[in-house]
Amino acid sequence: MTAGSRYSVQGYHFDLESFFPRTLFEAITGVRLRRPEVVAEEAAKRKRRDALAPDGKLTILAADHPARRVTNVGSDPVAMGDRYQYLGRVLRVIASDEFDGVMGPTDIIEELFIVSHLVREAGGPPFLDGKVMLGCMNRGGLAGTVFEMDDRFTSFTAGSIAALRLDAAKMMFRLADNDRGSLDTIVSCAEAISKLNALGITTFLEPLAVQKTEGKWKTLKEPTALIKVVGVASALGDSSLRLWLKIPYCDHFEQVARATTLPILMLGGEAAGDPTGILEEFASGMRAGSNVRGALVGRNVLFPGNDDPLATAMAVQRIVHDGFNAGQAVDHLVESRGRDADRLSRWVRAKG
Repeated sequence: MTAGSRYSVQGYHFDLESFFPRTLFEAITGVRLRRPEVVAEEAAKRKRRDALAPDGKLTILAADHPARRVTNVGSDPVAMGDRYQYLGRVLRVIASDEFDGVMGPTDIIEELFIVSHLVREAGGPPFLDGKVMLGCMNRGGLAGTVFEMDDRFTSFTAGSIAALRLDAAKMMFRLADNDRGSLDTIVSCAEAISKLNALGITTFLEPLAVQKTEGKWKTLKEPTALIKVVGVASALGDSSLRLWLKIPYCDHFEQVARATTLPILMLGGEAAGDPTGILEEFASGMRAGSNVRGALVGRNVLFPGNDDPLATAMAVQRIVHDGFNAGQAVDHLVESRGRDADRLSRWVRAKG
């Protein structure tokens, strides 16, 4: 039986309100206005992992889309522009004890700390303890603009990542042969990696080969282009010893994995409504090389049609950490659907 034939939503529809009450969402603005120091306090209390990846593998949730003007999911051009939906779905995944971590720009990371404080204040568990938290640094290459390749560093700095005791930094560059903005971004990435190295902070670098097609920049998901851009990325900064790469999955991914000895996280694609395709890709990719160490997921987990983001994330988690094939992952997804639906709401409603 194929993964696709195993999968069905069976009339299920994820209910965000039961997990993330609007009263909790609305309380975030009040904290911003009256107690902004809560973020630094919560960051100082957070218990960090002794090791970034205890078993050498990681699953990370990307929550940086709106900061680059990317808000579309399927035919809805602003689905990720609804902060209640977006943040609530991020929380649905990251509040789980099992999923490894999250990556986001300043506003998202600060909102997570605020919600963690509000839940802790209500008697709930500190759900960010033990999470791998990545601060996103360059968000200046806004989608659809003439300066998209000039991806300047407009969010976290090395200093602010250290101040909040985050575990790592994330940055990216897109290499376009006919656009000078690529060089400026690559140089900025190299400088940032060196600054992070000096602070002992790990960098997750996303190198992409792109070309303009029908007026839009498209990522080249084929081995030759990815192998070449991986070679560039692996040598950036004054040392590669704290560097991970985030690379899109493609056919013949084993060739791409052989282009470096750096640890690799596979990237997911756009949301398709049916998660089986990305589960099949990740299951295949984890067998492509010993340095393929996990996945960084985004829209495909946050907006899996009517399904539960946590259940989809748990399927990826099992592929990465337990070697599940796509069929086993789909079975686990179905079993996990709706689990701990009141993980946050039980505390807020109890206090109310």
